[in-house]
Amino acid sequence: MIDRIYKVYCYWRTHGTATLKQLIFRKLAYKLRRPTDQFPHPTEQFLDSKPDHNRAINVAQITHARFQAVTSLRTYFSPESPTCRVNLVTDSINSGSLFGGVGTALIFAALLANKLNARLRIITRTERAKPENVDHILSLYEIKLEHEPQFKFAAFYDHKYEFDITKDDLFITTSWWTTASALPSVPNEQIIYLLQEDERMFYPFGDDRLRCETILRNRDIRFLINTQLLSDYMVHDGFDNLATQGMWFEPAFPAQVFRPGEKEREAKRRFFFYARPNNQRNLFYLGIEVIEQAIVQQVLNLEHWEVFLVGKDIPAVTFNGGYTPIKCENFSWSEYAQLVGTVDLGLSLMYTPHPSYPPLDLVASGAVVVTNRFANKRDLSGYSTNLICADLDRDALVDALQQGVAIAMDSNVREQNYRNNGLLTDWQQALDGIIQQLSEEVRCL
Repeated sequence: MIDRIYKVYCYWRTHGTATLKQLIFRKLAYKLRRPTDQFPHPTEQFLDSKPDHNRAINVAQITHARFQAVTSLRTYFSPESPTCRVNLVTDSINSGSLFGGVGTALIFAALLANKLNARLRIITRTERAKPENVDHILSLYEIKLEHEPQFKFAAFYDHKYEFDITKDDLFITTSWWTTASALPSVPNEQIIYLLQEDERMFYPFGDDRLRCETILRNRDIRFLINTQLLSDYMVHDGFDNLATQGMWFEPAFPAQVFRPGEKEREAKRRFFFYARPNNQRNLFYLGIEVIEQAIVQQVLNLEHWEVFLVGKDIPAVTFNGGYTPIKCENFSWSEYAQLVGTVDLGLSLMYTPHPSYPPLDLVASGAVVVTNRFANKRDLSGYSTNLICADLDRDALVDALQQGVAIAMDSNVREQNYRNNGLLTDWQQALDGIIQQLSEEVRCL
């Protein structure tokens, strides 16, 4: 039993919650319908198997079961298409996956496809795409594709899923594992790896981290890096290939999406915490300890503040005095944007060099935000003076919240800081130079 739990844990650490859920659903459906003489899915076999030291399993089988998500894309060459294609390779574009990085990838892919007069094809690896989600995001950002998008499901766990490519197809990969799956299958010079975090930090030191680092050191592909802060960190940490093969950009926060919203005059002030307990880099447990202490010290006076926990997989939690916060999960992008427009003060932690999106979403919407320092992430006031950085220490973060409360309640200072934000507000402007350079370099009909 312990061995099985450990295997499930390892699979979850590699592939994430959404993929594990899909696997469980497949297992249930598969057991209900398959004949008794049919072999189980390879990953099911890996998770179901009891220790049998007398059964020999070869190295390839063991490695495949552990790293199934990096299974090569199954492709075949076809005659050249009259229309170039920009292929976006990602795990999923369901509602729970669209925040932050996946949304950025979709925006970049759409703008690049339009610049090249190309067709956008979205290739998902863990579940079938929902076209309405793409329509929702692009319409929200007022981006109209020049050609009808295509969708392809290329499940890593099933050999029957394959698709055609031409030598002129471009591929935008969105993680080290989608990049690893593309490298054996498509021309490497046609790959653009959209890097939005030091992905080594998803893992402890071990095989996962090593494989990730190997991909990050690849010298045959292009890299597009989310923020100069992350780019500087990676180059300083020895990834000199990113200095020569990489470009960085700053994200944009258009006013039609992120802006201060209307609240009832007599309503309590709103406190926002980015709560993702299964994403360890978001430091959920430190965060709730900080909130607890802020309530105890009356930094957050619950007579005047209501607490929102926004994220996914949030447990039932109560704070000092039995206070139950409001949980917000499974929001669409527009619902999320509407909520952050009503927030007065936020706490959003990220134990990596990237500033992450929620702090920037919040200050773009007029809120005051406390976040943490990490490595060269020391001061984010260039984005907004409503963005306060503190050391990763409970008391230091509580002190920063006290500063944040003072600014949030001073409408004149808060408004002036908001008006002086340094954030970009137009994705076309944010990516125009990069897209122009790529359009001159890449091969596309």
